[in-house]
Amino acid sequence: MAGKVFFSVSMSLDGFIAPESLGDLMGQQWMELQQWIFPQRFFRENLKLGEGGKEGRDNDIVRETFERTGASVMGKRMFDAGEQMWPEEAPFHTPVFVVTHEKRDPWERPGGTTFHFVNDGIETALDQAREAAGDRDVRIAGGGATILEYVNAGLIDEFSIALSPVLFGSGIRLFEGVDAGRVALEPLRAEPTQRVTHLTYAVRER
Repeated sequence: MAGKVFFSVSMSLDGFIAPESLGDLMGQQWMELQQWIFPQRFFRENLKLGEGGKEGRDNDIVRETFERTGASVMGKRMFDAGEQMWPEEAPFHTPVFVVTHEKRDPWERPGGTTFHFVNDGIETALDQAREAAGDRDVRIAGGGATILEYVNAGLIDEFSIALSPVLFGSGIRLFEGVDAGRVALEPLRAEPTQRVTHLTYAVRER
């Protein structure tokens, strides 16, 4: 296998990556969690939000994450939320494999994103994503339950967390239900910036 399987998320200091309710995804807490990424030049250009934006290490990390990704995998909950919020030219620009029980034809969007709907589990979705990604990496895009399934199945090679200085108090915890008895972590990098701390770990079998 040429590429790695990874995920990359923003997380609050108390361990949450999203609010419990899909209706709160664009709420104040979520916006505060993600506030480090919105001003970045690459993010703004990728979503066609206009010219300009910040450059620096945060921007480099956003660009590097995008450039390493040859295909993405996500769960149905994330797709349902994104289908309502993403612009017509979805921000992935690669094949995306949605783990779902819904049978649906591929959904092609402008700009190179095509959503494929996979009905027979996370491993099949990953196999298809690996084939589509070629020598690039596969990103497990989310949400939290889907990421956890891949972690517990031993299918994640590494991950990055942008640790944001906000507190949620409740919501979806990144590692709620993790099989800690089989998952060991090896620190690779810790990069503090003015807005967040970027933490990168390799995943090993314990």
